Amino acid sequence: MPPGARRSTLNINSIHGGQTDDFRPGLPSPNVPDSCRLTIDRRFLLEEDLSVVKQEVVSILDRLKRDRPKFDYAIRDIMEVQPLMTKRDAPVVTAIARGIQDIFDREPDYVISPGTYDQKHVARIGHIYDCIAYGPGILDLAHRPDEWVGIRDMVDSAKVMAIGLDLLLRGTPR
Repeated sequence: MPPGARRSTLNINSIHGGQTDDFRPGLPSPNVPDSCRLTIDRRFLLEEDLSVVKQEVVSILDRLKRDRPKFDYAIRDIMEVQPLMTKRDAPVVTAIARGIQDIFDREPDYVISPGTYDQKHVARIGHIYDCIAYGPGILDLAHRPDEWVGIRDMVDSAKVMAIGLDLLLRGTPR
């Protein structure tokens, strides 16, 4: 489990601004934009409070506004997704933990990723809170150009999930 899974992140998703409507591609651009729109993605941890996280961003922008007389800003939330962690004694957690123990001969690591993966949406939209995110891959490489998953990792992960599913459906060890 990489240390990065226990840190919040701030990602710049997009920056819009610059050219006027009469800009012609290929020509030099001597103008300076008078406005800019920035989309950021601040992923936070369960231990952090959403209002405090938002205030961090507002504090930075307020300082800029104070120091630069022509600077102003407006904030609009596009999406808020709360971090969550299913209880360790929940059936799906104990079933997958058993599969990990059987296949890898060790206890699983438990982590709340600062990412926005399907588990959060299943809980937020579907109101199903007894779910987890589990699967193969190297978390440090997730959603990057060089992301990859080994075949052995895929097979082992499928075995873990099969054991977990068997325990959930039958309710008894194999």
